[in-house]
Amino acid sequence: MHTPHSGMGIAAFITSLCGAMSMLGLIVTAGIIETTTPGGMDETSMSAILVGLGLMGTAMMQLVAFGLGVAGVFQADRRRVFAVLGLVISIGSMLSVILLMILGALT
Repeated sequence: MHTPHSGMGIAAFITSLCGAMSMLGLIVTAGIIETTTPGGMDETSMSAILVGLGLMGTAMMQLVAFGLGVAGVFQADRRRVFAVLGLVISIGSMLSVILLMILGALT
């Protein structure tokens, strides 16, 4: 008889995947707004504020996914595949957004 998957690991995987896709969508949206607006995006516009709030919300989703992934990895007698996948996706998406912010600040 095989051991079941970790419930927290599955939740971490789903949460991190949804957060990463949302982050990607918001970054693409910000890029489209930046390129189609003459003079670039105004930081005080409603669209810029909503994209920023959305990115903060998805960052919180990734932190929750990270916590669920850590909890899923340490669950006894459970498979850890989805917990590790959730950790990798959440850490990878957060690092990529941080790198993108650093690159944006340098230009």
